Amino acid sequence: MAPVIPGRDNELRRLLSSMNLSPGVVDPQNALIPFARFDRLHFARLVILSDPTASDIAVYGVPIPDLPPTLAFFGDCDWSGDRLLEDLADRAASGLRQIFACCESFSVGVDLLQWMRRHGQSPIAAYVNTIGRTVRQIREEAALHDALAAYASAPARAVAIRDPRELHRELVGYISAQQRAGTLTLSEPEPTPLGWWLSNAAHAVAGPLVALLLMPFLLLYLPVFFWQLRRHETADPQIVPRPDTASRAEIARHEDYDTTNPYIVIGCLKPGLFRRLTTIVLLSVVDYGARHLFNRGHLARVKTIHFARWVFLNGQSQMFFASNYDGSLEAYMDDFINKVGWGLNLLFSNGVGYPKTSWLIQGGSDNEQKFEYYIFRHQIPVDVWYKAYPGLTGFDLLRNSLIRDGLTRSDMTDDEVREWLNLI
Repeated sequence: MAPVIPGRDNELRRLLSSMNLSPGVVDPQNALIPFARFDRLHFARLVILSDPTASDIAVYGVPIPDLPPTLAFFGDCDWSGDRLLEDLADRAASGLRQIFACCESFSVGVDLLQWMRRHGQSPIAAYVNTIGRTVRQIREEAALHDALAAYASAPARAVAIRDPRELHRELVGYISAQQRAGTLTLSEPEPTPLGWWLSNAAHAVAGPLVALLLMPFLLLYLPVFFWQLRRHETADPQIVPRPDTASRAEIARHEDYDTTNPYIVIGCLKPGLFRRLTTIVLLSVVDYGARHLFNRGHLARVKTIHFARWVFLNGQSQMFFASNYDGSLEAYMDDFINKVGWGLNLLFSNGVGYPKTSWLIQGGSDNEQKFEYYIFRHQIPVDVWYKAYPGLTGFDLLRNSLIRDGLTRSDMTDDEVREWLNLI
């Protein structure tokens, strides 16, 4: 992330717009950053961060934060983020230099890779739908599903009356023949680096250990925390006017061109150390859960998110949340409200103007209209958005993986074979 040079934000928007075939539809082979050439990149986006609700914090009698228009470029990739930066610097240097020339502190002779590293910003929390599922795996398994579906649908009447096990053997034989002919590839998974295993195990142990060591102090502080919480909840104002129609139309102009959409909201945290520390603790718990508990297809009960991140801005006085989700925005909101409304309150109620909560988890999103008004006011459009596997939802990715698993299983019962065939 880097601030845009004053007066050059319109120039930058035009430059970013040139990467799109039309609003909301990127050219994967665009001249600036040809995303399709990076075979480990799942999603990417460039967005000019500008908080449309920054002035709301004035109700607390504190100065409005100065967050100039800031360019954010982030992606979700296989392996490490630094390896992606190296790849970008090697294969898209010219286009990146044109883009970053609109940012402060960037000069013609600067080392591009080192500049990107210096301006890196780690999220306080991040979510990955299925850790370990690579772009290559997704594409190969999608081709597998398509091949099986085409083969099985040709003799449709015969398939309906065939013995399931016989049909399973025939399909396995067909795929084996396709692999030998080179028309279908199912690569073996790449080995997970030992360093990742060790780091992940250390992180898994450290979280509960720290919580255990702090437990006596937390129990002593708990009554004080609840007193402070209710004191803030009763005093904090809610700011939920009807969203501006023009801004909603501009955001909608960039949405619904694929089964998946990008999403980003930005806003100020309520002033004071209490709200800031509460946010840090809650998001640290979310990050731990996303890494070790909710890493196989769902975040709590929500299954439509591919990737998500929470990132602090401006000395932890502001924050943005960004995700890639399946379906429409309305369905996305309903999914969260109906399944984990209390979680929305936990994570967003520390933002300025959020609908009033009670004991941190009640209220808030229970009033659906107020919650949506609040969220809509904080949402900003995404200038450039790329997806490596258009048309595929999280459900499709899971289905395709299950189909692949069923190819090599010889221990399935008759009912399991029928369920596997139904996936095709």
